[in-house]
Amino acid sequence: MFKKLLLILLINLYFQDLLADEKQKIIEKITEIKNFKFNFEQITNSRKEVGNCFLVFDNKLHCSYYDDKEKEIIINDTTLVIIQKRYNKTYFYPIKNSPFVKILNKKNLINFIQKAKIEMDQNNISLIYEDENKQIINILFEKENYNLLGWEIEDKFQNKIYFYLKIISINNDYEPALFKVPLP
Repeated sequence: MFKKLLLILLINLYFQDLLADEKQKIIEKITEIKNFKFNFEQITNSRKEVGNCFLVFDNKLHCSYYDDKEKEIIINDTTLVIIQKRYNKTYFYPIKNSPFVKILNKKNLINFIQKAKIEMDQNNISLIYEDENKQIINILFEKENYNLLGWEIEDKFQNKIYFYLKIISINNDYEPALFKVPLP
C-alpha cells in the first residue's frame, strides 16, 4: 500500500513539474514578443465575426472587422473605442474591469499565466482562471510553439465569447497612429 502511495505521489510531482515547465516556456515566448499581427474569428452568442488585428504590448490593440458596419476596435492604454464607420458612431468604454486588462498588458498576462490552472490536450495548452469579478478566462496556446491561439471568456452573466486567432507576423514595425483614439 505504501509503495502505491509513494508511486502516485512521485507521478503527481513529475506531472506538476512538467506543467510548471510548460507555463515557463509560454512566459519566455511572451517575453520575446513586442507586437504581433493576426487574423481572428470571434463568436459571441452564436454570432460569428472575422477580421484582423495588430496588438502592441502594453495595452494597444487595433482590430478591423470584415462586416457591413465597417467596425473597428481601438484600445490605447485605458480606453476601448468601438467605431462603426458605416453609421458614423463611436462608443467609448474604460477597460479597467475588462478581461482585456489581463491579455493586453504583458505583466498582467504573465501574472495570469502563473496563477492559472493549466490543462493540456494533444495540440493545445489551456490556462484557466476565474477573476475577482467571477469572469472565467481561458487563454489558449499552441503546444508545439507556445504561440497564442486566442481566448474564451465567460462573464458574470454567463455570456460566452470565443476569440480565436492566427498570428501572421511577430515584432514588425507599425505606425503609432494606428492606435490613435478619436476625440469623443
